[in-house]
Amino acid sequence: MNQNRLQKLELTWIGKDEEREAIEPRILIEDPKYSYGDTESGNMLIHGDNLLALKALEQEYSGKVKCIYIDPPYNTGNAFDFYDDSIEHSIWLGLMKERLLFLQRLLSEDGCIWIQIDDEEQAYLKVLCDEIFGRNNFVNMISVNMKSTAGASGGGEDKRLKKNCEYILLYAKDYSKLPMFSAAYEYTEMYDVVCQCRKNGISWHYTSVIVNKGNKEYIGSALDGDGNEIKIYRRAGYIIKSIKQVMEDEHLSEKDVYYKYSKSIFEAKDAQTSIRTRIIDFKEKNSIHDDLVSIEYIPKTGRNKGLLYEQFYKGDKCRLFAWLKDIGEIKDGVLYKKDIQGTYWNLSSHLNNLTKEGNVQFPKGKKPEYLIGRVVEMCTNPGDLVLDSFLGSGTTAAVAQKMGRRYIGIELGNHAYTHCYPRLKMVTDGTDQGGISKAQNWKGGSGFKFYELAPSLLKHDKFGNLIINKDYNADMLAAAMAKQEGYTYQPDASLYWKQGQSSEHDYIYTTTQFLTVESLDAISETMTEDESLLICCTSFQNACTTHHPRITVKKIPQMLLGRCEFNKDDYSLNIIDMPQLDLEEDDHFIEEEATEEEPPVKEKKPIQGTLF
Repeated sequence: MNQNRLQKLELTWIGKDEEREAIEPRILIEDPKYSYGDTESGNMLIHGDNLLALKALEQEYSGKVKCIYIDPPYNTGNAFDFYDDSIEHSIWLGLMKERLLFLQRLLSEDGCIWIQIDDEEQAYLKVLCDEIFGRNNFVNMISVNMKSTAGASGGGEDKRLKKNCEYILLYAKDYSKLPMFSAAYEYTEMYDVVCQCRKNGISWHYTSVIVNKGNKEYIGSALDGDGNEIKIYRRAGYIIKSIKQVMEDEHLSEKDVYYKYSKSIFEAKDAQTSIRTRIIDFKEKNSIHDDLVSIEYIPKTGRNKGLLYEQFYKGDKCRLFAWLKDIGEIKDGVLYKKDIQGTYWNLSSHLNNLTKEGNVQFPKGKKPEYLIGRVVEMCTNPGDLVLDSFLGSGTTAAVAQKMGRRYIGIELGNHAYTHCYPRLKMVTDGTDQGGISKAQNWKGGSGFKFYELAPSLLKHDKFGNLIINKDYNADMLAAAMAKQEGYTYQPDASLYWKQGQSSEHDYIYTTTQFLTVESLDAISETMTEDESLLICCTSFQNACTTHHPRITVKKIPQMLLGRCEFNKDDYSLNIIDMPQLDLEEDDHFIEEEATEEEPPVKEKKPIQGTLF
């Protein structure tokens, strides 16, 4: 082992350095039966192994995904409880490493990835992500109170404390290019805050109401530190009452007072500001003894920067009016307390009706739309691309669609049919009014294309030789060869041999017909001098390989051998030469309990749909 290897800081596990063959770049085939709504929206729902699906997306979407949110299985204990911890954790780390490498390549330069995890694997995952994304691209670790959903367990059974938090690891593709997050706030109805303070014995100071601001009379001006004018007014005939007085005088409940006078409730405080000092000096110099004065000026900093702002001062000491509305926001006539988020997110109030969100059951695995909505709002804009490669019940896709973002969702299990498809269909129709629908004023719209992963391009025959999969029709073979060779599959209706393009003048053509010199001559006659062509075929005359200098002929499947790992559909294990595990066909580390819904019966013939 060399010295550099010894000095490298990294996480190691059984099988980490074992090399596997490259992942086969599969094509995706649209299944029109499950596509819905506006299928040109750019939204994709993919059913299949997420490692193969990520590889399938790599050519088209590398560097294009703005936000990735994943909620991977937190451990493999249920599936691998007969292995010791080192093997179990090695399997999980291997699973994550392969997928994170693909996800890192898909992120845009200004993009970020959010990975939700529990305390069993958080520390291991953090070190692994430091290695893949770079420690300098670590942004935050967020603690999320999820006591009523996945990861929560009762205490008192052993020495461990009750688990009521999960964690989100947040990494940028390139921290220097990551934009500032859009402000993410926690909104709590202001009257609920008042009641909570009273319940916890916390003093609440916003107890006065200026019912009438009185008549305004200009009495002079002062100057701020930059020499800008501060106009000063006396207020005559103003009325200030306590909240209790308003309740008695107007026969209102305390809550109703907060609703009616949300813009007029304040506390008077001895704030140390330069403006207040200037108002005190002005009153003393001009022998002003009015109990209440107001000012108008244009602040140079703060929330009211650049706006004409009115402020009130009371008494000889000019106690400043601190408005309740300044610590909140009025939405739909209701005043909410608005707290900018830190790295602790309390979602307990959003978990009560979680089982009903999306109208699908997903025990132990569903995340609230509010959580995903906050993530999407913080780091994306309408039209940006969001990806979730562990889609589960479809929450990320549903949220992205309601918020006007494009999405790619990947789900291996039958949940793609029993959960994701019906949920997103209801979102498209506007009949899903749970989750963030009300906040987004969601009435329906958009849509998605549903894709299946194509089977492996090559299969073993009875003698163990790799041959072209008979499930591939001519179009599928052409699309697969274009992807294998790095071309964009885009058939030209006017010229049959222009099936794909890698640059402005480089094309690919795949055929299963016997290729002759005469057929090459016919193609060459339609080519311009600056065009080149790669032909992939199953058989050809020997003279074809040297007949035209601008036409290259290769034979399939021989040209593909040794290039990648064919005829493998399950990448749920990544430790080479592991003993065969006795797993059910659809286990694939899905943590949630199985539903009673029967998956749809899939046809065995190749799907005839749009190729990607």
